[in-house]
Amino acid sequence: MLQQTQVKTVIPYFKKFTKKYKTLVSLSKANETQILKLWEGLGYYRRARNLLASAKILVKGHNSKLPNTLKEIKKLPGVGDYTANALMGFIHNYPTIAIDGNVKRVFARYLNKKETKINFEKLIDSNKKNLFITNRNSDFVEALMEFGALICKPKDPKCSQCCLNKRCRYLKSSNKIKNDKRKKTKVMNYNIFCYVSKKKQIALTKENEIKFLKNFNLPLIKEMENNSVNKNWKFLKNYKNSISNLSLNINLYYQFSNKIPKSYNWYSLKNNKEFIPSFTKRIFNQVSTLF
Repeated sequence: MLQQTQVKTVIPYFKKFTKKYKTLVSLSKANETQILKLWEGLGYYRRARNLLASAKILVKGHNSKLPNTLKEIKKLPGVGDYTANALMGFIHNYPTIAIDGNVKRVFARYLNKKETKINFEKLIDSNKKNLFITNRNSDFVEALMEFGALICKPKDPKCSQCCLNKRCRYLKSSNKIKNDKRKKTKVMNYNIFCYVSKKKQIALTKENEIKFLKNFNLPLIKEMENNSVNKNWKFLKNYKNSISNLSLNINLYYQFSNKIPKSYNWYSLKNNKEFIPSFTKRIFNQVSTLF
């Protein structure tokens, strides 16, 4: 849940999730719809699917235990170097470092170097004797992450409170190297066409070819190519929506209809027991103003 998501956002979801699924076995018995419904609004839904798939693999193939090698852990769906090292440290107390953005920033500042100029794996491997000096490896993995998040922050680092400030080259240097990692925002323009019924329903389909929302229930979505739109569609609203580094400029259209294409199904604008992504819910909110 914490991948690309802030702690304060995750906490209520985590509490709700762990209350529902208290063990790995209970999680492995869930179906995808149940998991996605609990995840609804948190975004990056592939994480939820990978979590469920991993639970099933661990219960069935590993006696509900996490493998104790990086190679085996990385075979789990959605688990890369960062997550694998974090799990090795947290679960098996293995002497390792989970290299995320916070950790990279700590090392880059301490050395006053560009992150792109540092081979982090080589740096850690060559400094094992200095880094792994206690048997509290699980605490060390967590401490480095928290240190980057709370002390060596992206903006306004708390250098006066830093336990490394006496040797920090960034702090001492008159030529401080900046590591600007802001992602470029990509602007995309879409027309969204909503079939609406007088029963306060909206027609959704999974057949839209929108990569970042693939396999989700959505109205008809098309990239804006020109200003001409079929006269059967009435303009409702223009609004903006952001997903990761995408800035979406959306024109929303609608038409009342009793008939919908075969690939569509009616969904209530208010009462939904099925999983509906936040992107779709925002469309619901706009369309609901028609009633």
